[in-house]
Amino acid sequence: MQKYFDVLRKCPLFDGIADTGLDKILHCLGASADFYDKKFTVFAEGKPVKYIGIVLSGAVQAVQIDYYGNRSILSETGPGEMFGHAFACSGSVPASISYIASQPSDIMLLDCGHIVHTCSHNCGFHQQMIYNLMKDMANANIELHRRIEITSKRSTREKLLTYLSLYAARVGSREFEIPFDRQELADYLEVERSGLSAEISKLRAEGVIESNKRHFIINT
Repeated sequence: MQKYFDVLRKCPLFDGIADTGLDKILHCLGASADFYDKKFTVFAEGKPVKYIGIVLSGAVQAVQIDYYGNRSILSETGPGEMFGHAFACSGSVPASISYIASQPSDIMLLDCGHIVHTCSHNCGFHQQMIYNLMKDMANANIELHRRIEITSKRSTREKLLTYLSLYAARVGSREFEIPFDRQELADYLEVERSGLSAEISKLRAEGVIESNKRHFIINT
């Protein structure tokens, strides 16, 4: 487990917790780490989620597929970030989305019950972790509202520019690299890939943006 400590120290779940006893904490939480191939479903829609996932390397996407097979990407989780915790903390409520590895990934799973219930050893870190869980779920809710702001726009152009503007504000730069390829970006924005590619080409021709695959520069 020690090879993952640098990543785990960045995880919001361990914020404010001394890392000197991280080995003991992970043992108390029943932590396990495994490798997952690209496109592997870590948590499946319709099934209860018992564990909280932490991405150690690679990435995991929250994906929803409707009755007609249309895919929407709700979010992407990278190294040091958590996923599935809202469903894990809810108890037996089945997940309404799937969490799928979008790259070959190392993922740690923590038993949620071991976090929210104080153990027999009366470990002092439980209350801090519960607070950290609540804070991260609040932040995830804010991100969900941002996505709603993006997808509620009427046109592909408006959706794309809103997404790029919000992303630029998030990273504090007009030049940045997004986590999605073209198809994934189309799935995130809930638009057709062909229409998205055409709109990117128009915006480039107008000088509004510069782009190369995942790399974007906003000029205005």
